[in-house]
Amino acid sequence: MLVKYRCRYCRMPLGVLADERLDEARLGFAALTPEERADIITYDSDGEITVRLVCDYCRQALEAHPELWLAPNPLQ
Repeated sequence: MLVKYRCRYCRMPLGVLADERLDEARLGFAALTPEERADIITYDSDGEITVRLVCDYCRQALEAHPELWLAPNPLQ
């Protein structure tokens, strides 16, 4: 299983996990609601999984400027 982690705002790669022993339960995906899964996780046709998180830079920018949360793409 290949899992890529990216920032949901700046799209910066945050990490990659590549291990055939991984499954969604071990990654904690099973604890997410269907709505959270749809918002955070995408699957491509090759079986790769992309998990969208918020990097430290974007988190700090949003904390410093909370009005950005009102924009459709706050850090684009």
